[in-house]
Amino acid sequence: MHDLSGAEWFTSSYSNDQGGNCIEAARLTDDSMAVRDSKDPQGPALTFPPEAWRAFASAARRGEFPTA
Repeated sequence: MHDLSGAEWFTSSYSNDQGGNCIEAARLTDDSMAVRDSKDPQGPALTFPPEAWRAFASAARRGEFPTA
């Protein structure tokens, strides 16, 4: 389990400030990634080991996930 108290959260440059569905992410000290709902920053966060995050990001860049 990761301590997320000092995590530096960011949103995608594709996000806007219109209150839409958005996630925040934080790169952790061991290169894992944490992801949480921007509307519920005190709520739960998912953490992914580096290799799982790289696989997910690569698949997303290739368009392997439906958008609608």
